[in-house]
Amino acid sequence: MSDGLECRSLAGGWGQLTAFQDIDLSVPAGSMHAILGPNGAGKTTLLLTIAGLLPAQAGTIAVDGEQLRPGRPTAACRAGIVLVPDNRELFTTLTVEENLRVAAPRNSSGIASMYKLFPALAERRSLRVSVLSGGEQQMLAMARALVQRPRVLLIDELSMGLAPAIVERLFSAVRLAARNRGCAVIFVEQYVHVAMQVADSASVISHGRLVMHGPTAELASKVTELEQAYLGREAAADRAARP
Repeated sequence: MSDGLECRSLAGGWGQLTAFQDIDLSVPAGSMHAILGPNGAGKTTLLLTIAGLLPAQAGTIAVDGEQLRPGRPTAACRAGIVLVPDNRELFTTLTVEENLRVAAPRNSSGIASMYKLFPALAERRSLRVSVLSGGEQQMLAMARALVQRPRVLLIDELSMGLAPAIVERLFSAVRLAARNRGCAVIFVEQYVHVAMQVADSASVISHGRLVMHGPTAELASKVTELEQAYLGREAAADRAARP
């Protein structure tokens, strides 16, 4: 096993319900991998399972070659797995600075580096999170994750409800962190064109199974197959028939 994240024959869900199965995933340190698929495909459940917040029904998860005990969020955290959920889970009654201090390791200079990465947060460091815009809150959620110096960063729907300029700025910061810190990034994204622009590789999950996988350069050249995998054959054919 190499540095980064590796999942083998992973299956998971809620209770007796299986949301995904037979997932093989290898994301090297320093690279970005997109998880694509329609609503209900099992994408978020996959992230929650990797983060240890849900028990795996089968398979293995490893970080930097060390296998984890699935369903143990503390073990996942110690291994360097950090999740940014789609609802951000910020402490809205605390300030920007306080949110970062809660997450930063003791005696860390990481908060200063986060302000350099996100200058807008530096200007608002004394404000309560509840008064921030959606884009600023997402910046803070990313900064709070990155200040922990993750080995594996999981991001659920970063672009949801945000302006394209904010999305571009956030993904640029994530890519910089991945490259400079050797962090493996796995992100769920609804917008295929956004994922293809920023990810090194991608997987498409449909009905809980991996149906496409590979470098984004290869997948981008297979637009028809990608749409069929992502939307379903009938929906893709209907879209292609439109004027």
